[in-house]
Parts: sequence; structure tokens; C-alpha cells
Amino acid sequence: MKNAFNTIMSILILVVLAAGVYFIVDAVRGAAASAAEAATGPLEQVNQANYALQTQVAQLANPTPTIIPDPVTYINEIRALARLETIQYSVEKVITAEVGQGTFGFAFGDKLLFVAHGIVIAGIDMEKLQPSDMTFDGKVLYVNLPPTEIFIATLDNEKSYVYDRDTGLLTQGQVDLETLARQVAEDEIRKAALEDGILLQAERNAEAYLIKFFSALGFSTVIFPQD
Repeated sequence: MKNAFNTIMSILILVVLAAGVYFIVDAVRGAAASAAEAATGPLEQVNQANYALQTQVAQLANPTPTIIPDPVTYINEIRALARLETIQYSVEKVITAEVGQGTFGFAFGDKLLFVAHGIVIAGIDMEKLQPSDMTFDGKVLYVNLPPTEIFIATLDNEKSYVYDRDTGLLTQGQVDLETLARQVAEDEIRKAALEDGILLQAERNAEAYLIKFFSALGFSTVIFPQD
């Protein structure tokens, strides 16, 4: 009996000792975790402050433009238009603009490739059509149309872009080089449309449309004498 009692007491003492060791280890782990968190907390704050500073520096180096329209609007002229637009061209043109491409071009030169997308619209200004330009002999309606003309020749800014730019080592480039390229691009787009015969096609489209128009008014035969 005494031996059994001693065995039970030994087991109880071992359990108590094991529990004490467990709580001591857990306490040590908790203290270590707290110490690690206390040590990394200031470092994390420094990293966040450093990131915020880098963001501010990046915003200063590459500021986002702010566009503020003037609240006052001036309408200089209002005109009534009677333009018959009969054709539209979509033109793409590559423009090379360069400056200082001599012997020292590698140092002071500036060169860019500009891909221009433009729209050219042509037709007839019906406001120029006078009553004397139309005669009817009882059977045939004769119509002398005004000459076709280009109404719009402009760049599509959403599709036009600078494809490449090569600036010399000792220069920041010419500020208005892209602007000059855009101006030349508009002229070239207009010229390309003219060379492709846009005015002749605009005239044919206008005649086809007006034949249908006058036919609906009861004129079965329409002739455009300039042909």
C-alpha cells in the first residue's frame, strides 16, 4: 500500500513539474514575440514613412497636369451652314521631325517619329448655289453645282502619337518639335487626300445624292453641265 501511495505521489509531482515547464516555455515564447514585435514596429513605421516620401518625390518629379477652363466663354461668331459632306478619308502618315542632325547630332540633335492619324472631309457648300445655277426646260433640270472643297483636314489626337524620340546627350530637345511635326502632319494628310482624288469623289457622291433628292421632288432627269 505504501509503495502504491509513493508511486501516485511521484506521478503527481511529475505532472506538476511538466505543467510548470509548459507555462514557463509559453511565457518565454510570448515575451519573445512581444520583443520581436516591439523591435519590428519602429522599422515598419520607417518603411511606411520612406514609401510615403518616395511617392511625394515621384509626384514632384512627374506632376499630373491640372487643366482649369476659364469659366467665361466668348462666342465670337455664329454662322448658318449648308454644307453637303459627301466623303470622309481616314489617313495615316509617318512624319520625321529633326533638328541639329549634323556632325554633333549625337550631342545636340533631336529627332522624333510621329505617327499621324487624320480625318479629311470634303463636299459641296450648298449656300453657294444660286437660283441662277438651276434651270428647267420642262423636261430636264440643269444644275451648276459649286466646286467641291475640303471642309475639314485635322488630326485625330486620340490615335496620333510619338512613336520614337532620340535626343542628344547634351540637350533636352527642342520644346516645340512635336508641335511642328503635328502642323506638318495636317498639311501632309490634306495633300495625300487631294492626291488620291478626294474632290472628284466628293463631286460624284454629291451628284448621286442630289439626283435622288431632285427625283423625290418630281424632277426625273437631272444634268450637271460641268460634266
